[in-house]
Amino acid sequence: MIKGVMFDFSGTLFRIESTARWLNGVLERTGTVLPGADAEECAARLEGLGALPGGPPPREVPPALARLWRERDLDAGRHRAAYTALTRLAPPPAPALADVLYDRHREPDAWRPYPDTLPVLRGLGERGVPVAVVSNIGWDLRPVFRHHGADPFVDAYVLSFEHGTQKPSPSIFRHACDMLGLDPADVLMVGDDPVADAGAAELGCPVHLVDHLPADRRPDALLPVLGLVG
Repeated sequence: MIKGVMFDFSGTLFRIESTARWLNGVLERTGTVLPGADAEECAARLEGLGALPGGPPPREVPPALARLWRERDLDAGRHRAAYTALTRLAPPPAPALADVLYDRHREPDAWRPYPDTLPVLRGLGERGVPVAVVSNIGWDLRPVFRHHGADPFVDAYVLSFEHGTQKPSPSIFRHACDMLGLDPADVLMVGDDPVADAGAAELGCPVHLVDHLPADRRPDALLPVLGLVG
């Protein structure tokens, strides 16, 4: 019987804004003028490079950045360095925009909860099922949950950059289960990555995978979770 649930963040509970909106918002904020066609081309290059955290992954990681990319979620410095390096390869209209773009993706209104995120979290709370958010990430996502009204339904946050370990390492899932006070066999892991999130299975956690899709194309993928808990 499932007594607790661990959720991934990006692509599971929340979705980042589109690359075009990310870029255009920063251009407008900074007063940077870029003709429409040029802005579209820049957004396409940024998307192909995987420069938007939470967005599509890189089509190919440059060899010089391979190690940094693998280790990006272990601390805040490496996370910023990895993504700003990819952004500079685009390149942006002005070099300083690489850091501005990075800062933008951490703002709560850059993220949108999936349609069933709040109903599922609320439903688990009503059943007394504790919830942990387990994320490979390089910054504090708690303000995103507070901004969107999801924080009251989360009992623990286990973020890779705060612990120096990342999924699929069993240690990060073990820490989350310990914080919930539950045996791993009783804790469901819900995520979108069949490698990183499925690492919880090594501890004996059941795993439920969802598709990492835009919010308007993935309705109700989390609702089955309510049918799995006791």
